[in-house]
Amino acid sequence: MPTWTEYIFYKKLGKAPAPGDVVEVTPDLVGFHDLTGYHVLEVLESMGKVDVFDKNRVVVAFDHLSPPPTQRAAEIMVYIRRHVKALGLPHFYDVGGGILHQIILEKYAMPEQVIFAADSHTNTAGAVGAFAHGMGATDIAATLKLGKTWLVVPAPFRIDIEGTFPKGVMGKDVALHLLGQFGAEGFNGFSVEVYVRDPKSFPMDDRATVANMSTEMGADALMFIPDEVTVDFLQRGRGVSYKPPQLEPGRYADKYVVELDKLEPLVAAPHSVDNVKAVREVEGVEVDQVFIGSCTNGRLSDIEVAARILRRGRVKSRCIVIPASYDVFRKAMELGYIDVLTKAGCVVTYGTCGPCLGGHFGVAGPGEVVVTTSNRNFKGRVGHPDSKVYLANPATAAATALEGKIIDPRPLL
Repeated sequence: MPTWTEYIFYKKLGKAPAPGDVVEVTPDLVGFHDLTGYHVLEVLESMGKVDVFDKNRVVVAFDHLSPPPTQRAAEIMVYIRRHVKALGLPHFYDVGGGILHQIILEKYAMPEQVIFAADSHTNTAGAVGAFAHGMGATDIAATLKLGKTWLVVPAPFRIDIEGTFPKGVMGKDVALHLLGQFGAEGFNGFSVEVYVRDPKSFPMDDRATVANMSTEMGADALMFIPDEVTVDFLQRGRGVSYKPPQLEPGRYADKYVVELDKLEPLVAAPHSVDNVKAVREVEGVEVDQVFIGSCTNGRLSDIEVAARILRRGRVKSRCIVIPASYDVFRKAMELGYIDVLTKAGCVVTYGTCGPCLGGHFGVAGPGEVVVTTSNRNFKGRVGHPDSKVYLANPATAAATALEGKIIDPRPLL
């Protein structure tokens, strides 16, 4: 029987290609945002005419520098809006709509789809079992023009998740655990297929975090095999029915088991995503800024755990919280989380990447220490090259903001 990767490509091509084969595929969705969209459209213009193969398969969102913090960012948005209007693209999310990857996950991605977007964290849609892969602006422009693109078929790698989350441990810690075990780029050339032994033990928000950070692992894609959690997510969120196919797992290049019960809160210390340590190893490091949000950890459960901890008092480190989409923000507001966070002294906005890429809403200054729930901690990633960035789960980040230094969140939960 096929692997999930082979199954998806079989549905697209009528045959199951072997790892290493070069194939042409027609995508189910193509996306770009403000930071890459300018270049996508620029390339299309150089081809003589800006058009797309199927306007209903294109998703565009303003998220990276949104709202525009500079004149140039505003000019780019004007340019993109003009083309969106001329093309009649129906799936366009202007300032405040949300981060592209969150929007695709919330509203569009389906199991068994093939999704390409002009951003490296397109892998996020693998949370529902889509083969989602980031590409450069030129490749996305060609895909929009031709309605197809080529890729090298990756080798399938199986991960089994067993057990249940201990207190204070989240999907972010699973991603960091894998980075610690396999290293940055450790899954380069692989399509990672994740089987959850007890589906309800691993919610969709946590799946999205792991899929998102598979980019840091170098994976071509990371896909959670659809199960009852997938079915429930699609039904509740969109009213869409889906029945997972009954497939016996096929042959894999290699396998690995994640035992949730043995994990503890982790961080990636400066300046590499695979410089992974237990939180207890770095406790006491004084922190200037905390960021809770991004396409990695800006979902409702992330905001909820931050609010649960920050009910205890006011922050001692400045804290910026950015729900990943308008829908997440509205739900968090209805549930009272936003009120808790603002009373604790957090700065809250929504629908933008902001400090994740050092864009705005919290750029780090020289010598500052930042704890962030985003996905990268490279030198200069969130601002000044002399700043130091730790990656952590939202519970750890919130606890750190509360105390002004890195602490283990478990006693506060």
